[in-house]
Amino acid sequence: MIGPIATYSTIFVLINLAIAVAIGGLMYRQQRKEATFTVRVLTGLALGVLLGAAMHLLYSGDASTAAIITTTNAYLDIVGTGYVKLLQMIVMPLIMVSIVGAILKLNGAIELGKISALTIGTLLATTAVAAGIGIMMAKFFGLTAVGLSSAAAEVARGEYLQGTLANAKAISLPSLLLSFIPTNPFLDITGARKTSTIAVVIFSIFIGLSATGIATANPLLFASFTQFVNVAHAIIMRMVSMVLRLTPYGVFALIAMVVAESSYADILKLINFVVASYSALLLMFGVHLCLIAGAGLNPVKFAKKIFPVLAFAFTSRTSMGAIPMNVQTQTQRLGTPEGIANFAASFGATIGQNGCAGIYPAMLAIMIAPTVGIDPFTFSFIAQLIAIVTIGSIGVAGVGGGATFAALIVLSTMNLPVALAGLLISVEPLIDMGRTALNVSGAITAGTITSRVLGETDINVFNSDAEFTTDEAEQRV
Repeated sequence: MIGPIATYSTIFVLINLAIAVAIGGLMYRQQRKEATFTVRVLTGLALGVLLGAAMHLLYSGDASTAAIITTTNAYLDIVGTGYVKLLQMIVMPLIMVSIVGAILKLNGAIELGKISALTIGTLLATTAVAAGIGIMMAKFFGLTAVGLSSAAAEVARGEYLQGTLANAKAISLPSLLLSFIPTNPFLDITGARKTSTIAVVIFSIFIGLSATGIATANPLLFASFTQFVNVAHAIIMRMVSMVLRLTPYGVFALIAMVVAESSYADILKLINFVVASYSALLLMFGVHLCLIAGAGLNPVKFAKKIFPVLAFAFTSRTSMGAIPMNVQTQTQRLGTPEGIANFAASFGATIGQNGCAGIYPAMLAIMIAPTVGIDPFTFSFIAQLIAIVTIGSIGVAGVGGGATFAALIVLSTMNLPVALAGLLISVEPLIDMGRTALNVSGAITAGTITSRVLGETDINVFNSDAEFTTDEAEQRV
């Protein structure tokens, strides 16, 4: 027999889900009335925050009511994580057809080399700047790990980090570069390895270059292959548009879950670090806008156009899952060619992450250094730290885990105790949301700058005031 407490919990779970369904109906009505994509995403974000905050306020008092949040979130997770999985489903096919199709239109390997060098160079340079900003904010807010207390969760997290240290130390730049080369491209298409995304990019480049190599010798065969790629591209882009229609719903579910489960007491305990981190993230986003302005583009338009993909990255905490939306934002809203957009989105999700591999490990190193008697604000320490952070941002692609492994690489290289990074576990999800959004912003900035420098940007598309919608994407395909 179902007890009164279980019945009580079930009733409130059903009420929460009914409210969520009603909100979904409201957003669907917005879509039917052709509200702009940005407005729909913003609506999902705002309503998700309200629902999550209401659940936290009503049900987080004790274990019995907290179970209501857990059960409600389990159902919301079907929408939120389900949406992320759909995006991840189309990442590899999108990368392949877009890069192959772009290479068929390029003027040989020289232009391809320019795109790669400019994209990766921009990502690494901005990561170095991000590290510098992280150091500056750590100094300004007086961040230090000295005196921070450890509860059971923090101790367990520290032990976990210590246990994974060997994996980080095993990464070397030569072995990492070798791991980029696909020995079994069909395995990499499944995303089985940490470096599968870059491996698929490389495999796609070889396909494209091989195809262009037969253009003169066998033009009919080349034309047939080009037509095949164009058809595949049209189908994949239709699929992307179908999935992106679900973005407002995914954003709503993801942010509602995060807000409902957040521990506000833990956040207040480390509020200094939270404020310092978001100050650094906002400053680095300002750097991105300055780079866009320096390239002769309107930074306000840029910020407005990339907002939906940043909102998704913020709520989902996945740079990889944001690749399809990242690419479509660059091509349909910023006027960046698909080849450049795919290079920037793919490499930006694995190399030179401004938030996870730039700001975060730099701030951690500054905080932890005083615990072992090191002055972190000497020129030699800062110069070494920025260099290691920049090079280490390449290493993140080889081990995965985002900011955690970036921190492990940096701290272990500088002989600093890695277990102390576990002290921040209670605010890790909150900080990671901002870091991921900055990672995606950095990737889009790299693609926009590369496109602009090479003179490939469609200025009419960039300057257009018309809001992009997924329906328009389907019509264009």
